[in-house]
Amino acid sequence: MPRLPKSLRRRLVLGVTVLATAAVLTSQAIGYVVLRSWLVDRVDEQLVEFHPPAPAFYDALAGTLPDPGESSEVLPSDFHVYFYDSTGRRLNDSLGTEAKPGPRLADKAQDLGLRDGHPETVGAISGDGRWRVLLNPGPDGTSAVVTLPLDTVDGAMSKLLWLNAVLLAVTVVALIALGRWVVRLGLLPLTRMERTAQDITAGQLDLRLADTDVRSEIGRLGRVLNSMLDRLQKALLAREASEARLRRFVADAGHELRTPLTAIQGYAQLALRPEQRPDEERQEANRFIAQNAERMSLLVDDLQLLATLDKEPSYRREPVDLLSLAADAVSAVAVHSESHRVDLGPLLTPADPTGSDELDLAETVGDPHRLRQILENLLSNARTHTPPGTRVHVRVGTTRAGPRTGGTDRPGRFTASAPLPESLPISVIEVVDEGPGLDPVEAALVFERFYRADPARSRIHGGSGLGLAIAATIAEGHGGRLELDTAPGRGCTFRLVLPSADSCRERR
Repeated sequence: MPRLPKSLRRRLVLGVTVLATAAVLTSQAIGYVVLRSWLVDRVDEQLVEFHPPAPAFYDALAGTLPDPGESSEVLPSDFHVYFYDSTGRRLNDSLGTEAKPGPRLADKAQDLGLRDGHPETVGAISGDGRWRVLLNPGPDGTSAVVTLPLDTVDGAMSKLLWLNAVLLAVTVVALIALGRWVVRLGLLPLTRMERTAQDITAGQLDLRLADTDVRSEIGRLGRVLNSMLDRLQKALLAREASEARLRRFVADAGHELRTPLTAIQGYAQLALRPEQRPDEERQEANRFIAQNAERMSLLVDDLQLLATLDKEPSYRREPVDLLSLAADAVSAVAVHSESHRVDLGPLLTPADPTGSDELDLAETVGDPHRLRQILENLLSNARTHTPPGTRVHVRVGTTRAGPRTGGTDRPGRFTASAPLPESLPISVIEVVDEGPGLDPVEAALVFERFYRADPARSRIHGGSGLGLAIAATIAEGHGGRLELDTAPGRGCTFRLVLPSADSCRERR
């Protein structure tokens, strides 16, 4: 079996050429058959319309027919007539010219195999000529076979065959030449796609296919490929960003662990020296060792918690009263911290920008321990990163997600989570401080792991830069998000947005 060419262009040219050649051959064959049938029918009509005169039969019996040279003046065209007597024997005399070999006829009328009125084709006595013959009855039981040569028909059909062969050859050559040009023109968008794909493979990932007309198959293919390229590029960028974050995370974790380990190692070596040390120095060394060990233990606990939340988060699912949760957290802060005044109030909404005196119930479904951890982290950050005496407000309430209320994105709002559906019923806890606030560059990084706007102060208080990352991960695990609204000189508003209890029930 012949192998087809691998090139799509060659396959198309070959396919078009074969189909067109088959169509031309079919039309030529039909024309040949129709023309030949028409020409033979014309010969048959002449045979049927011609009847030998009755005296010719008697002259044939008497042997007095004109000579072949003279009979051509009696018979029209190329007719040739052969006579048979009443016994079926062919007579020697015949009408017609003898310039060409006559038809091959039997000596007995019974052996002719002809029927009255039905012309038949027989071969010539010699050569490859052919004759059309018709049996005509005569007087007194005689009969005659009227014949006409098919030389004219065969000659015309032979010339037609040669003409068809020449036309077919010209057609095939023209089809190959024009087919290659047409196919190359038709596949030009694919050629451009191929070049663009080569450039993309070479590293130009921002290139896209130009042919995206939905009215053509190639255009629809280009649109689909562009969508695929966009997704692949986003996936590659996300992978690169993930790898960069992982490298930065490992580097930051190593740096955070190296600092307390170095301190522990140094003070331990100091304590193991053989010379006598004053009790105050030994106590100071032991205190620094314990302090750095505690700091390293907290860092390892945070890392383990973050890894657990990323891999297999496990949260309890029970109704949580966010108002009670916030009240407990505010009470605990008031007992342990006197440098910052923390108060509890209702949530400010566009419908009530000043806030009412009554606190509304705000419920959600989730893990109260984890949600309490988020609130404690936000209050700890407010006390740590603002000057002493800064007021901190905790606001609790319910509203619907939107740019003005929370849960969706807007300019000046920073988060590490996806937005919630617009107008979704939500329960909100806001921790608002009246501190110096953050500039946009710092605010965009606060939810990054190991990021600290004030590294020195964070280390003094034992922070590792993982608190807000853990809080944001817990919020996402509850179907909500943690977001920040801030500006220099306007303080910080950390907002914990969670689906309300009714929304959680509808989702389930």
